[in-house]
Amino acid sequence: MIRLLSCIAALLFAAVIPDAHAAPNDRGPTVLAAASMQEAMTAVADRWAALGHPRPVLSFAGSSALARQIKAGAPADLFISADEEWMTDVERAGFVVRGTRANVAGNRLVLITPARNPVRLRIARGMPIARALGRGRLAMANPDAVPAGKYGKAALTSLGVWPQVAGRIARGDNVRSALTLVARGEAPLGIVYATDVRAATGVQVAGTFPANSHAPIRYPIARLSGCRHRDAESLRRFLLSGTGMAILARYGFSRPD
Repeated sequence: MIRLLSCIAALLFAAVIPDAHAAPNDRGPTVLAAASMQEAMTAVADRWAALGHPRPVLSFAGSSALARQIKAGAPADLFISADEEWMTDVERAGFVVRGTRANVAGNRLVLITPARNPVRLRIARGMPIARALGRGRLAMANPDAVPAGKYGKAALTSLGVWPQVAGRIARGDNVRSALTLVARGEAPLGIVYATDVRAATGVQVAGTFPANSHAPIRYPIARLSGCRHRDAESLRRFLLSGTGMAILARYGFSRPD
């Protein structure tokens, strides 16, 4: 009798402990997404799960970092980049399933300043941005690698003011790092996406960069060649559907042109 009760207790105990060797399909597809998509993709994942699917596993970082992870063999099913260059880099390396790449969203680039101590600066060609910074630095994602930083550098170059600030950049690993610096008052100005401001407190928009001052901001999505999840393609199509894009639009993303 004691032996029987012990066996029953062991079975009950095992039933409440997660199986470390559970099949990958017991959870949703793994999605590597640009840091700027955090709130929007979380909402997409919630909606996807509400429809009866296993909830996707989301991982956010700068697109450059995610691309390096993919090329190093990190297991993932879908990749959403904040620019086309990093998606192309991954595609050329053979990690994108042919025919699955498509643009899922667009964005705008803005100049931000702390809400408590705002800096007044009108975005225009030759604007006195160095003087506006005072002794501070301009917060932006790494302009040599991260999409938001590359767009920012292109915009400032187009406006003829990059030489003023090239040596005064507070570089972040991703766009949210730059946002945080400004929100904390550690930088008087910063360059981020318009959607980032919607998810932040403590900052305000000083101005929006002209669309023709930088390359169009497009977010491509693709299924990765290492994909093993049965729901990955369905999730990709859901994101590209009217329902998926409507969720992204609620968080400030525009439809891809």
